[in-house]
Amino acid sequence: MTEADPLIIIGGGQSGLAAARAARDAGLRPVVLHAGAEPVGSWPDYYDSLTLFSPARYSALPGVPFDGDPDRYPHRDEVVAYLRRYAAALDVEVRTRSRAVAVHPRPGGGYLVRTDSGDELAGIGVVAATGSFGNPYRPTLPGQGEYGGDLRHVADYRRADAYAGKRVVIVGAGNSAVQVAYELAAHARVTLATREPVRFLPQRIRGRDLHHWLSVTGVDRLPRAVITRLVRHATVLDAGRYRDAITSGELARRDMFIRFRPDGVVWSDGTHEAVDAVIFATGYRPDLDYLAPLTTLDRGLPQQVGGISATHPGLVYLGLEFQRSFASNTLRGVGRDAGHVVAALAARRTRVLHEKRHAYPGHPRSASLLRRGRAAGGGRR
Repeated sequence: MTEADPLIIIGGGQSGLAAARAARDAGLRPVVLHAGAEPVGSWPDYYDSLTLFSPARYSALPGVPFDGDPDRYPHRDEVVAYLRRYAAALDVEVRTRSRAVAVHPRPGGGYLVRTDSGDELAGIGVVAATGSFGNPYRPTLPGQGEYGGDLRHVADYRRADAYAGKRVVIVGAGNSAVQVAYELAAHARVTLATREPVRFLPQRIRGRDLHHWLSVTGVDRLPRAVITRLVRHATVLDAGRYRDAITSGELARRDMFIRFRPDGVVWSDGTHEAVDAVIFATGYRPDLDYLAPLTTLDRGLPQQVGGISATHPGLVYLGLEFQRSFASNTLRGVGRDAGHVVAALAARRTRVLHEKRHAYPGHPRSASLLRRGRAAGGGRR
């Protein structure tokens, strides 16, 4: 490890850009490796109708607010444009079309990151900021391999008109599941399949968006240990239309089906129904395969505390769900986590370089210590 070595940030989405700004402000030299064509993360690949569940005023990264009405809910394409603008203003090195495939410890400290083009980059540390969109979770159910209909994860869903007139089942009880099911219900016969009834949180309380109250009460910043005790089930932010749609039967909900059949599904009451398409809205897992050489993952999950690796000094994470707070993997929360993990990396860099300087035999203080050691009988014989 040398003073000239960069901090390598893997991932050029919201987490990677927040890390780059924090690193720049801490006096480090960040280099961002991003697999895509431009540093906007996975946002262009989300479904066409996606809008944020938090208003613009609560959805910005550090230092750059959203343009326009701060109380609107930005559309997917607005987020892409915002991240493009944010990256351009950073003035840091971003290498696009550069996918990290392996991270190895480097003799003498730091890490060596290899990309899919065969390039190798040495760094003082690594920020794993690749999020989870690249690793959608797909449950495996009985008979699934025999199903002949359209089976996909919501990560591969784009627009409702492709399902016009079809029979569709959406699996999941979170925001994406309900939003997509509601959208599809205008074009297709849709059922939301869940293991438990859908739980809702009001979008607005006393005339203010929920995120206002999360901010002013400090709930957004509660530590992970507290939040995971309070939030045990998926909840859907709703101004009322989703709840009303389910209550009225406009959007059907049934207990989760128990198996697939070649032409459809078998429901929990034993009835069989032909189904054209099944969409899993079942969440994501951290996308961290490139860390396999470090043996730091436990069943695909990083061993970390607050984003700091518990196994490898100089390795940190960003964008993990509940990493440090309720908002950790969101636009509004990742900036706080970035400041936390980058501060730890900067402190470690200072400490390691200080130790190296004073351990080098040519350094005046090292020579003085060596003489003292020999005088005390500690020299080589």
